[in-house]
Amino acid sequence: MMMDDAKALLQTENIHSFGDSLIKSRPVFLNIIPARFSSRVMSRSRLIVSVVLALWACGSCSPGPVDDVRVEAYARPERCVREVKRGDLVSYKRGTAFFVKVGDGRQIAGVEKGIVGMCVNERRKIIVPPHLAYGSQGAGDTIPPDTTLVFDLVLLDIFNMADRVQTQVLRTAQNCTRSVMRTDFVRFHFNGTLLDGTRFDSSFDRDQTQNNLLGDGWLIKGLAEGLMGMCVGEIRNFVIPPFLAFGEKGYGKEIPPHATVVYDVLLVDLHNPKDDIMVEIQEIPESCTRRSVVGDYVRYHYNGTFLNGAAFDSSYKHNSTYNTYIGLGYVISGMDKGLQGVCMGERRRITMPPHLAYGQQGAGTEIPASAVLVFDIHVIDFHNPKDPVQVDVTFRPEVCNVTSEVNDIIQYHYNCTLMDGTLLFTSNDYSVPQDVQLGGDKVIDGLDEGLRGMCVGERRTIIIPPHLGHGETGAGSVPSSAVLHFELELVSIQKGVPEGYLFIWLDETPKDIFEAMDINQDKEVPLEE
Repeated sequence: MMMDDAKALLQTENIHSFGDSLIKSRPVFLNIIPARFSSRVMSRSRLIVSVVLALWACGSCSPGPVDDVRVEAYARPERCVREVKRGDLVSYKRGTAFFVKVGDGRQIAGVEKGIVGMCVNERRKIIVPPHLAYGSQGAGDTIPPDTTLVFDLVLLDIFNMADRVQTQVLRTAQNCTRSVMRTDFVRFHFNGTLLDGTRFDSSFDRDQTQNNLLGDGWLIKGLAEGLMGMCVGEIRNFVIPPFLAFGEKGYGKEIPPHATVVYDVLLVDLHNPKDDIMVEIQEIPESCTRRSVVGDYVRYHYNGTFLNGAAFDSSYKHNSTYNTYIGLGYVISGMDKGLQGVCMGERRRITMPPHLAYGQQGAGTEIPASAVLVFDIHVIDFHNPKDPVQVDVTFRPEVCNVTSEVNDIIQYHYNCTLMDGTLLFTSNDYSVPQDVQLGGDKVIDGLDEGLRGMCVGERRTIIIPPHLGHGETGAGSVPSSAVLHFELELVSIQKGVPEGYLFIWLDETPKDIFEAMDINQDKEVPLEE
């Protein structure tokens, strides 16, 4: 309310304007308002009481000592979580700002009495009789004797030296397996306001989390205390008194001295600098005969998220597995370690702290600094560059006198899949079995090798590493560096011609081979004969 409005409150024609009159006298004001509370830092609207004074003087009469303070609350918030009581510390503004303690006798008694019970942002008109103001002596040339004073106040802040951090959980976290402890490193979003609702900062405005190590003194004490026990995804509201916040100096132009601050905090992630990776096995095949070791080449799918569940990348989005050697430093160290000891077909979740991921720098625009990463991986296959063809005989006839070997022409049925069961090729697509001459370089090396030594009717499965299959480039529907799984059944064997021979005679060899072969007796033996 401006001075002109305050004048309208007066009930007499004897009106005088005056300046600093809320404190009992100028010397007292100088004693309790140190130089550090200068108008440079105290001129903001945060301060507890915005005051407009009006003067009521009656020359022919004096209010009796029985008159009490009259209070008219004309604007009170619907929600009032705290009211002023004796012993609370308050601040008020009257052109410049003041900081006082209610009940310590440094304010005029009527004002101290009138503000008791006020809520933050409440507006009151307080009418103070002379005996609760400056009495029969007045205050210098400004306030005449026996003057009734009228104050228009708005309360903006309140705290008490017995206060602690007030914490309210606004949203609980689901599946909380870990909460914040001292010495943890936390990333969180926040909105910061003064007690009257004036906003002074927000991490959302910067589109970047606040990142801090707890216990190193970088956070104000009240905020560090309030973060204890929080879970990722949890939202809390903190009301922090000044002595656990920015104290009597405030902070810059945004937070005045002796300011209670309010934070709404969303915890995004946490870790400890001593953390190792955490592995959670979600699915493992019943038959796992081999686990990955350092030096193996692994193909896997992954979904990458942050601790709060937000996705940052996925191999499925690229429609391709991620392929790498493990244990040799080709990937971030957390993944290098997490991929060791896996089975083909296994699914596991790997949670890695930033010092085992992308560290304080992050990666591009997708992964922020100091982010904990979660990878849900599905191992498709792995192999070692030294792996041979793996052969497993599933059926062998009791009588087996002849087995397949190099140069034999054979017929066989087959199914070819990836290690995850994806079908690539099958002889069932054709009306006759597949035929090939072993050693003729007509099929991949691993299959040629796996078809040797078989009996007619024998069935076997073979696993072919990519260096004996289609290699790093793949072929058609075969991905690069893919391990192949074949189911084979040998249908027939036709013995081949030994090395150095053009043909062999299957029956008893005739005495004159040329004449026997020259069917039309034209002294020539063409291919048809």
